[in-house]
Amino acid sequence: MIKLSQRLQTIADRVTPGSRVADIGSDHALLPVYLVQSGRSPGAIAGELNTGPFQAAQKQVASAGLKSAITVRQGNGLAVLEAGEADTVTIAGMGGVLMAEILEWGAQNGKLSDVKELVLQPNVGEDVVRQWLTNHGWLLQGETILEEDGRFYEVLHAQRTDDFARANEALYDPAFLRRDAQEVELWRGWLYRMGPYSLRSPSPLLHRKWAFELQKLERITAQVASSDQPEAIVKAEEFRKEIREIQEVLACTPTDRPSFN
Repeated sequence: MIKLSQRLQTIADRVTPGSRVADIGSDHALLPVYLVQSGRSPGAIAGELNTGPFQAAQKQVASAGLKSAITVRQGNGLAVLEAGEADTVTIAGMGGVLMAEILEWGAQNGKLSDVKELVLQPNVGEDVVRQWLTNHGWLLQGETILEEDGRFYEVLHAQRTDDFARANEALYDPAFLRRDAQEVELWRGWLYRMGPYSLRSPSPLLHRKWAFELQKLERITAQVASSDQPEAIVKAEEFRKEIREIQEVLACTPTDRPSFN
């Protein structure tokens, strides 16, 4: 059986057993091959835009002897998928803005009408993806932070739910951060950025990731503050405010996980 990286294995582990999967931006089709080889999925679609990775995916599927179970298609985003072909869509390794654009196009063109589950791994812009899910009838079921080869990744697992509005309101309620009512929208924004599950049940990896982000922000702030230009002074203060807010959010994370149902 093919061996996956920690990042791809984390994605694979979130796929509901028995699901037909469409892996968008599949690269070498490692994830679909593993899902079928392991028996987790009866079949899969590997979609890839660029010719090189598309051809590599074809070779990978053929060498695994899975051409009857995995279809490799070349196309842009969810254009490779027809309605009713997949229960689960996986998208990994791209920015959150692009990921949300792919999902939005898919939603508008009926590609997600029968999809029950999304497993998403944005490289950056996780807040954009979480906001898209909230706005389109999806409920985040869980999120995982992992570190691999010196980089931090987040894997988001979402499913459709009839009661998504109430459930999302509870999920993104910042009351557990002990902020007053006037700051609700500000701290809700940090739940989207840092993760509602991650902040309710903070792990060492959450603090490692954001300690790294704070170091980057402090370096950038020092560089900007070295200029005496008025716009640089304003920008430096904006960065300082962001640093203070991150520190305050982390300081307010609970030691015991509260219920939000």
